[in-house]
Amino acid sequence: MPEPADDLHDDLHGEALRAAREIFVVVGRLRRRLGALPGDAGLTPAQASVLTRLTKVPSATVGELAGAEQVSHQATVKTVAALEQAGLVRRDPDPTDGRRQLISLTETGRTRAYGARQARQEWMARALVEHGTPEEIRAVLIAAELLGKVSDTP
Repeated sequence: MPEPADDLHDDLHGEALRAAREIFVVVGRLRRRLGALPGDAGLTPAQASVLTRLTKVPSATVGELAGAEQVSHQATVKTVAALEQAGLVRRDPDPTDGRRQLISLTETGRTRAYGARQARQEWMARALVEHGTPEEIRAVLIAAELLGKVSDTP
C-alpha cells in the first residue's frame, strides 16, 4: 500500500505536469501576441531577444549571447551580423583578450530595445488589469517568481 507521502508526491507531480502543459500553451500564445505588437517590426524573434538581452548587460561576447539564448554560436554570429548591419549593435575589441569582440547596443539599438519592451509591458499591464482581479495579478507575480527559478535550472 502506498504511503500517504507518496500519494501527495504523485498528486503534486500530476498537478505540476498539468501546469507545465498549460504554461507551454499560454507562453506560446503570449509570444505570438507580443510579437505582433508594434516595436519589433523588421526584427526576427532571435534578433529581438538578443537586443533585449543586451539591455541587461553592458556588453557580451557572441559565445555568451549564444549560451544565454541557448542557440548555436553560428546562429548567434548571423543574428549579431544582421543587428550590426541595421546599426543596432556594435563590436568592440575585448580589452582583456584581443581575440574576442564585445557586442553592445548602439544608442539606436538601446532606444529600439527599450521602446519595444515598454510597449509590450504596457500592453500586458493593461490586459492584466482588464482581465484580472488584484488577487489574480498577485498570483501572476508569484508564478513569475517560480518560473524565474525554473528558468535558471540547468
